[in-house]
Amino acid sequence: MIIGLLNQKGGVGKTTLSINLAASLAHMGARVLLLDVDPQGSALDWAAAREGKPLFSVMGLPRASVHKEIGQIGKDYDHIIIDGPPRVTDLARSAIMASDLILIPVQPSPYDIWAADEVVKLIEEARIYKEKLKFAFVVNRKIANTAIGRDVKEALSSYSVPIFTSSITQRVIFAETAAQGKSVHEIDPQSSAALEIEAVKDELMGFIK
Repeated sequence: MIIGLLNQKGGVGKTTLSINLAASLAHMGARVLLLDVDPQGSALDWAAAREGKPLFSVMGLPRASVHKEIGQIGKDYDHIIIDGPPRVTDLARSAIMASDLILIPVQPSPYDIWAADEVVKLIEEARIYKEKLKFAFVVNRKIANTAIGRDVKEALSSYSVPIFTSSITQRVIFAETAAQGKSVHEIDPQSSAALEIEAVKDELMGFIK
């Protein structure tokens, strides 16, 4: 399975979600590759900060030939997570064409909801050539106990795009683990953050069946 995480707006927590989903899949015993196609290379920075044995492979491929190369690159893996670029470019189009499923992380902010229009249009264009491509929104970096956190799914419903029932709340543990090159599962597998990641992963696996 190849899962692309894309949103043309930066700062939505795309890399953090990519890393922790990859870790969750790896904890299941799967062979996982995290493909960093963002020119900023944040996932590569995370991997470089890590001490000890890696949980999964991380590779940088910030070029618009991802869809052509992924068959060869990914042949030894069960799952590939693509951490996509933060802008609508040829690189983003290539990442979409390489994926079986696109997950669109969206913060509960009017700006993020409006900005989602660009990536939705890009995915719909790609589906002309790749009819079986699936895509869905996942609410990320939600602020607990706020009205906008509760209302974001209703606002996203105007796009006629599936929305995951599970979501990720903004928590300090995500920043703390990122600085160490670790996942939330490694620091505290019973934490609310780890349980939320597990819920998104489980929904993701069910979504593609």
